[in-house]
Amino acid sequence: MAIGRETMQNTAGGILSYFTRHGTAANLLMVLLLVAGFVTLPKMRAQYFPDVVIDTVTVTVQWSGAGAEDVDNAIVQILEPALLAVEGVTGSSARSSEGSARVSLEFETDWDMDQAEKDVQDALDAINTLPDDTEDPVIRRSNWLDGVTDVVITGPVGVDQLSRFADDMIARLFEEGVTSTSIRGVVAPETLIEVTSISLMQYDVTLSEIAAAIAAEVNADPVGDVAGTARIRTGVEKRTAEDIANIVLRSGADFSELTVGDVATITVAGIDRDQSFYVGDNSAVQISVSRNARGDAIGIQATVEEVAADMVQTLPQGVSIDLVNTRAEQITGRLNLLMENGLMGLALVLVLLFLFLNARTAFWVAMGIPISMLAAVTLMYVAGITINMISLFALIITLGIVVDDAIVVGEHADFRARVLGESGAVAAENAAKRMFGPVFSATITTNIAFYGLTIISGRFGEIISVIPFTVITVLTASLIECFIVLPHHLSHTVETTKKDRWYDWPSRQVNRGFGWVRDRLFRPLMRLIVVLRYPVIAVSILLLASQMALFVRGEVQWRFFSAPEQGQVNGNFAMLATATRDDSLAMMAELQRATDAAAAAFEAETGVNPLKYVVTQIGGTTGRGLTGAENKETYQIGAISIELIDADLRPFSSNEFVAAVQAEVVNHPQAETVSFRSFGAGPGGDSLSIELSGADADTLKAAAEALKTEL
Repeated sequence: MAIGRETMQNTAGGILSYFTRHGTAANLLMVLLLVAGFVTLPKMRAQYFPDVVIDTVTVTVQWSGAGAEDVDNAIVQILEPALLAVEGVTGSSARSSEGSARVSLEFETDWDMDQAEKDVQDALDAINTLPDDTEDPVIRRSNWLDGVTDVVITGPVGVDQLSRFADDMIARLFEEGVTSTSIRGVVAPETLIEVTSISLMQYDVTLSEIAAAIAAEVNADPVGDVAGTARIRTGVEKRTAEDIANIVLRSGADFSELTVGDVATITVAGIDRDQSFYVGDNSAVQISVSRNARGDAIGIQATVEEVAADMVQTLPQGVSIDLVNTRAEQITGRLNLLMENGLMGLALVLVLLFLFLNARTAFWVAMGIPISMLAAVTLMYVAGITINMISLFALIITLGIVVDDAIVVGEHADFRARVLGESGAVAAENAAKRMFGPVFSATITTNIAFYGLTIISGRFGEIISVIPFTVITVLTASLIECFIVLPHHLSHTVETTKKDRWYDWPSRQVNRGFGWVRDRLFRPLMRLIVVLRYPVIAVSILLLASQMALFVRGEVQWRFFSAPEQGQVNGNFAMLATATRDDSLAMMAELQRATDAAAAAFEAETGVNPLKYVVTQIGGTTGRGLTGAENKETYQIGAISIELIDADLRPFSSNEFVAAVQAEVVNHPQAETVSFRSFGAGPGGDSLSIELSGADADTLKAAAEALKTEL
């Protein structure tokens, strides 16, 4: 064992000696680390959180006319046991509602989803006990997307015109490479063909005959191709009201024709009222822009901003294009924080090093920050880690650690040259050899401590695993820079410590004062502590107990995940089954009024208007939505999305604003549920979730309502 340890030490010493005395090798390695970092940095993708793709497969079965309980007994109870037996499934959730059943399967991380989809299909094919009148099961595989920004087009024009603007913008975004987009609140023309009973009797036709005639004429049918190059279609698509009115139902012997227009009234509805957006009193159309697992949030948002800026110049007066719920700004803010902290840390390190070490040694020790960071960025890129909130946090906490090793080696080399009188090369070489063992051990133990975070499993473990990997790469890069690159530069710089330089005057004064404090204050204090060791131990235990009491009293609270302060507030509402669309519009207007009133109150108190952008909607929910909203008619649900100004510009949190809005809202008599919450990013879910099970549906519903009332 002793021989092996001596051999390892000799090998390490030989490598350290080689790089200390071979200037080209050390400098070349330093240049390679810097160049690799600068080349890699622009290629790093930026996003809000690390990619945590939840692999799910959803199976849906329709059974028209069946109640929720029948669907559960005849479909879900048969499907779920068979689907849980599929290889790779880690969990499932099932929902039975009137006329349909849905079973969602979650698979292991990095599972082959193509094979999973085939296995699910095979399991479904083996089931032959479903009711005869059910439709074939539909398999849908989840597509992972991460929101980048929402684009709101609004103005004093019709929704049909706003829809054309949205179509144009999506086409422009597609040309620029932004392909993950979706439109909400757009025009959806609907042609209504109304036939009275009198007309049916007068012309002796049936509704089925009219429907068959229209179905045969609305589409042109493909019939083949010519020589494999030109495709042939028969008929003419008849989609307009005029074309449909001219469709012939019956021809007489005298060549007279009975058309759809003779027996029916044809109208074209303006828009689909299922989902409508509003900004103030104006209608709006919203485009959601997302990225896939390979997209860059900052780059995508920059592209959207450029397209919006070009397009807005061609729009009518009063029509605007606004970007809301942007993620890139928050990522950019954290990047700026990293740069500011990095520069501040570098400046503080330089100041302190210049005070305790000679100027040239301090400079090369401080160079460990950019070299280690850029080298770590290269390793992160190779490992597939992106620039996100978690990795930025890890980089920020390592800023003050990366120079620790270099300080130890640099100070010891300076000591050996100044006190022991060794030459620069010998002092740097001996310092590297002497400090390699303790510094290497300290770095390895720190890496092991952080590596322990990787044992956390699940989705949360996937997110925070970025922290240990980032910290380990930075500290490892710092270790390489400290013992491979730094000693060669120290071999030249510590030689100057034998001569008094004018720019080293601050360090000489500080070291003289430090020696006085060490000899006159610190050593007597240590002697006194040794003499009074029992009282000192008692005081230490008392201080420790006082800190533990903070946990016992609950003053230090436990939170699974503390999300950063957000600037987005969401409010959702659901109306009773007897409510009309006008009732929903009235509730939506009340939410807008309450929001404006709460904002005015905060502005009067603090002088700051907290509102940045407000969008209301009918026909959908926002954020995490409402439980049970899918059982409502589309016109019976709605929402309000409130974007607040930056947290640094307002002296109150989003939670305080939510509380103020909640207190201001006056619920509509037909309102069933009104729920507000501030958007909190990250895992953790609700603060408290209660699941009731083990009884029939009526009892569970009564218990849930009783609990809600009590709370």
